[in-house]
Amino acid sequence: MKTRLLRDIEVSAVGMGCMGFHHGYGPAPDREEVVRLIRYAVELGCTHFDTAEGYGRGHNELLVGEALRPVRDQVVIATKLRVNQGTSDNPIEKQVREHLEASLRRLGTDHVELYYLHRINPAVPVEDVAHPMGKLIREGKIRGWGQSQSTPDQIRRAYGITPLSAIQSEYSIMEMFEKEVLPLCQELNIGFVAFSPLASGFLSGKVQPGDKYQGDDVRRVITRFDPENVRANQPLVEMLQRFAEAKGATPAQVSLAWMLAKWPFVTPIPGARTTERIEENLSAADVELAPGELDVLEQELAKIPIHGNRTDEDIMKLRELLQRRSRYRPLHLHRADHGSRPGRTGSAPRASGTSRDAEAQATGFAQSS
Repeated sequence: MKTRLLRDIEVSAVGMGCMGFHHGYGPAPDREEVVRLIRYAVELGCTHFDTAEGYGRGHNELLVGEALRPVRDQVVIATKLRVNQGTSDNPIEKQVREHLEASLRRLGTDHVELYYLHRINPAVPVEDVAHPMGKLIREGKIRGWGQSQSTPDQIRRAYGITPLSAIQSEYSIMEMFEKEVLPLCQELNIGFVAFSPLASGFLSGKVQPGDKYQGDDVRRVITRFDPENVRANQPLVEMLQRFAEAKGATPAQVSLAWMLAKWPFVTPIPGARTTERIEENLSAADVELAPGELDVLEQELAKIPIHGNRTDEDIMKLRELLQRRSRYRPLHLHRADHGSRPGRTGSAPRASGTSRDAEAQATGFAQSS
């Protein structure tokens, strides 16, 4: 497996997002199967595994820790925390340390390579988190730290206190809104970790208008999966299928290879819950797009409008659906912003920060993703 650097942390070019092992995409595999799948990914060369304290209320960390324990010195573990406004009794540094110690216990390790601030709490200055992160790096508890879904201003302010190793946000062929963050990461030598790089599976090319989603599956509310948008997005799928056939690859592999070719500091972390999907995703690291091929792909993408997207407001609708069925358990789901990509339909620009705050308030818990 080829590798990349998140500042100075070496990871496999394609990593694994582990959230889906607990929720977000329908019934999850059992514990034994999760452990097997993670260990199989390691066998195939994956060294980057992403979890969070909020995934499954800590149970995701337990599973990831169990699966990686035999190969702990060969892998990079990334996890995340949320912080509340500091008080005299509960200052920010105390919160950060307590959250980290709890994660380390669940993961069964004495350190993590990458520790993210999971969303930015507007009541907490990013500098107040950057200071204790620097101390934890010096103490060897973490190798580096990062932010999830932050703005350029938040990145610069935090970086000025303790340099960041990585920024994590949604990024894919269907969601290319990080137009300011990516160049800033390049400027500051910060890695960029792309979650949902296959647009919640849409870029596999296998989604059909009649597909049904149940339970806590986010595709119930993400508008790109509405039947009319599935049909409207077929030109994108067909273009990727033609391109993939010419490369001897799959649409999903081309979608991952696109971002690997476009930015040398970007590493995607697609989720996968079957052997076949793990093999397909990790093999994307071997699909190389020459500069001319990347140019052709970019030109074709520029011609194709994207219909539907994924917003905080949509994700909150899933919570409401589950509440109505009296089966609600808090969902720790990634926020996916929506931006101003030309030709996009089904969304409107929003004021900066409003959706982030809205979802945090609506979910009513501090560890949403």
